[in-house]
Amino acid sequence: MTEPAATTPVPAEPAATEPVATAPVATQPVVVGYDGSPESLAATEWAAHEARRRGCPLDVLQAWPWPRQDVVGSEETYRHAMDQLAFRTEELRPLAGPGPVTSSIVPTDPAEALEAAGNSAALLVLGSRGLGAVRGFLVGSVSQEVLRRASCPVVLVRAEAAEPEGPVLVGLDLAHPMDDVLAVAFDAAIRRRAPLRVVHIWSPPVSSEYMALQAVGGLKGELSAVERTRFAEQLDPWRERHPEVSVTADLIQGSRSTALVDAATGARLLVIGRRIRRTLLGAHLGPVAHAAIHHVHCPVALVPHA
Repeated sequence: MTEPAATTPVPAEPAATEPVATAPVATQPVVVGYDGSPESLAATEWAAHEARRRGCPLDVLQAWPWPRQDVVGSEETYRHAMDQLAFRTEELRPLAGPGPVTSSIVPTDPAEALEAAGNSAALLVLGSRGLGAVRGFLVGSVSQEVLRRASCPVVLVRAEAAEPEGPVLVGLDLAHPMDDVLAVAFDAAIRRRAPLRVVHIWSPPVSSEYMALQAVGGLKGELSAVERTRFAEQLDPWRERHPEVSVTADLIQGSRSTALVDAATGARLLVIGRRIRRTLLGAHLGPVAHAAIHHVHCPVALVPHA
């Protein structure tokens, strides 16, 4: 059984609504997972537009751990998958801009294949099913594994929704360095010619609930001033570096998970950090990232950071 040969890149005329990068084509590709499902169709379309914005290659990856050669009908099934992948690749060429568009079927576990591809990718893009009338993502085991372990930024795209025309939103955690996260957020805003909204969500210590009301009010004011100073220290250098970006900064008091989901209403892209941390049980997602990938409507970019 052989893998499909790499397709020959064919330049496409740029769409009127999508800016095309004028710099030389970048070498790191946007890699997108494909399996023929509606969510993977949405992901591949989003990834093609992103490749156009970046002026980089687009690589459509289908992992195929089955069928075995001795299973009746396996060869026909495999050839049908190859035909579907080739057809989808051709559909994406006009959307992806002048960069190369390639595709491949990898005979291995999907999570392992995508994680390996992420080692040399600028970005990984995955599809995610909506929950119908219930707000949020339905994130499968493959996506969860890739989100936890990928070494590059990963974007989840909903099946039934295109990227809206709102601002790019980035959530900051001032307890950790956020330069990697801010770099992705500013880059996304610049490429989309969109405003950038930066939010930091904080809450007073739990022990303050038991203080006298007057003392609590004073404590909250002091804590808010400290948070604003730290917020400015992280954000101001990036504002100076990119004066062309319209930046709105909001300090929000409340539950981080709930407030971030609410803040993402109307955003075209949410960018958040994912700490690179491993336990005896392996890599895992924190509660804020978990809430975002399950309950935010727009595409969500998770950026690994220390």
